Amino acid sequence: MALRSVTVAVCLRQLFLARTPQRQLNLSVKSLAGSWGSRKAFQGKKAWKAWQESSVFDHDMGDCDEVLAPLRAAVKEQGDLVRKLKEEKADVNDVKKAVVELKARKKALEDKELALAPKDDFDRLKMEDALKRRFFYDQSFAIYGGVSGLYDFGPVGCALKANFINLWRNHFIIEEGMLEVDCSMLTPESVFKASGHLERFADYMVKDLKTGECFRADHLLKAHLEKLLQDKKTTSQQRDECTTVLARLDNYTKEELGVFFKKYELKSPLTNNSLSEPMDFNLMFGTSIGPTGNMPGYLRPETAQGIFVNFKRLLEFNQGRLPFAGAQIGNAFRNEISPRSGLIRVREFTMCEIEHFIDPSHKDHPKFPSVADLKVKIFSACDQMAGKSASQMSIGQAVEQGIIANRVLGYFMARIYLFMIKVGVDPDKLRFRQHLDNEMAHYAKDCWDAECKTSYGWVECVGCADRSCYDLSCHTKATKVPLVAEKKLPEPKIIDVVEAVPQKGIVGKAFKKDAKVIMEHMASLSEDQVVELEKNLKEKSEAEFQVDGKSFSLKPDMVTIKRYQKTLHVEEIQPSVIEPSFGVGRILYAILEHNFKVREGDEQRTYFTLPAIIAPYKCSVLPLSSNKDFEPLVQSLSKALSEANISHKVDSSSGSIGRRYARTDEIAIPFGITVDFDSLKEPHTATLRERDTLKQIRAPVDELPTIVKDLSDGKTTWRDVLQKYPSFEGQESTSGQ
Repeated sequence: MALRSVTVAVCLRQLFLARTPQRQLNLSVKSLAGSWGSRKAFQGKKAWKAWQESSVFDHDMGDCDEVLAPLRAAVKEQGDLVRKLKEEKADVNDVKKAVVELKARKKALEDKELALAPKDDFDRLKMEDALKRRFFYDQSFAIYGGVSGLYDFGPVGCALKANFINLWRNHFIIEEGMLEVDCSMLTPESVFKASGHLERFADYMVKDLKTGECFRADHLLKAHLEKLLQDKKTTSQQRDECTTVLARLDNYTKEELGVFFKKYELKSPLTNNSLSEPMDFNLMFGTSIGPTGNMPGYLRPETAQGIFVNFKRLLEFNQGRLPFAGAQIGNAFRNEISPRSGLIRVREFTMCEIEHFIDPSHKDHPKFPSVADLKVKIFSACDQMAGKSASQMSIGQAVEQGIIANRVLGYFMARIYLFMIKVGVDPDKLRFRQHLDNEMAHYAKDCWDAECKTSYGWVECVGCADRSCYDLSCHTKATKVPLVAEKKLPEPKIIDVVEAVPQKGIVGKAFKKDAKVIMEHMASLSEDQVVELEKNLKEKSEAEFQVDGKSFSLKPDMVTIKRYQKTLHVEEIQPSVIEPSFGVGRILYAILEHNFKVREGDEQRTYFTLPAIIAPYKCSVLPLSSNKDFEPLVQSLSKALSEANISHKVDSSSGSIGRRYARTDEIAIPFGITVDFDSLKEPHTATLRERDTLKQIRAPVDELPTIVKDLSDGKTTWRDVLQKYPSFEGQESTSGQ
């Protein structure tokens, strides 16, 4: 097998530790986790840089395609096998085993592609140091030692996040005419029982017996087995056992997982200490609602359910018409067992979610032609199974070829792409990856993730799925409230109706307090169920059924079966749902990483090239020096900027103008107004500096607020400003004389 003969550098940390002298290496998992962004983390920088330049990171490995060819062939071979097994309707376990092997080969290919990719100059430790020093965000409750997975946003981070959300609201809610809701974060258990979250968010964990550190049991076992699969020394019998266990991993009980932990002698990946037996763990934060404790509840793990349970009200607000979209911005909570990677995996996070309700028989969008020619990087399921890379393709072409399931899904993928580029995501580090069949929920029609390439690898930032009508069906079934829409028929339709009508007096006398439940049950029966009921009453003189786990028996005199014809002018349909779901923290992290720069020739001068539209402050106001003659003009400028709703920062400190420019660059301020001695002359002028190019112009003071506003809103460009106003090379006056 070609896959087995190729060594892939997937255990970089272990190799790093093995190859770096101990005296040179001062980094550890623990120290990095406890002091992210601090200057302490730079202690091992020299060792890390030396390692980056070593042979493992050497990209001069000949023709990349030649190196990747055997891995691509191995993925394609396994992908073809998976398709064949599915076509032949092979045993489910055999299919699962084949999928596990496919995933292992895909992982090996992706790791090798990342290893061969051109080196990125990005220094994560240096960026995290800047983020922490300038208080973009920091670990919550830091003076108490901090809590993993919880972060506080500081002044700069809050402004950045608020601008991001405002732009999202304009780009989606306002432009698309969506209906925004703000629903309770505290949710009764019954809602999550109906939606499936109660079952789906239950996991098993194990605990380090010495440190108390917790880990997902299935993740540890999976990582160990995948490591064995990549080991050339693993025998074919051992490989077969590994794929079998991985294929059934989701179905094992905690006792069965415990057996495997003992068999493979699994230890803590951080300390190598012994681990506890697997134990139950709920990823949702549980609580009780009210003083009695009789109503269990949870903090929501997503915002979507609030939109679904309000579907009927939203439909009424929209005059009963489809399509329409509900949207919500808010926090969600997941009690992650081992949060990591900064904002990427946390316990409390902000989401922006859309539920677009459409007629399942008409999945089209009137604005699709406006985005059909937009080209995006698409990583389809077919390409993944064939061992190919993502490729550029127009949205229209992808829909036409059936790669994207329908035009509504394609439209929202295009809108997601445009938004991501607008907020500063590097288009070369953005792709849409399609879920494989085994990754999708059984009810989903198609699902794509907008993934951003970061120093942590490809990170899922936005999900965009066709969820069919699953959620509305679940809540309809649980509440007996029909979450449906009416669709006008092109012409009236006559249908045959079969209905079970309860004899209320007899049912009430026979079942007393349960009578209401039984009559509601009969009213909810489908036509086929009514026919089955009639058959049982005729043949057995009774019909048995269960409601909420309780058994009942109906006699022939308790129900009448009616048959009649009815003319329909409308029909009820359960809408399908297209769901774009944005993880705000993950996107913000990707934006920060993609826009982190170091000034050429000065490694200590770091800055962020955030787009002006989301920058925390739009401009700075800097007096050239502490000369008191500048104060009236600085105050006047600040007032004018505030009246124009332009966020700005005044820095009148005594540092040099260069040092103050550097400080404003580091918090991503795109424009800087400088008041100098020439500004004191009539008519008053000041310079305007652009952060990325460092070029400056001189303009009248009373025009500067409008210039900055238009630049920040995208109504004009810096190039236009350079053409309109004279460039600034140096001030003429050196004093107020």
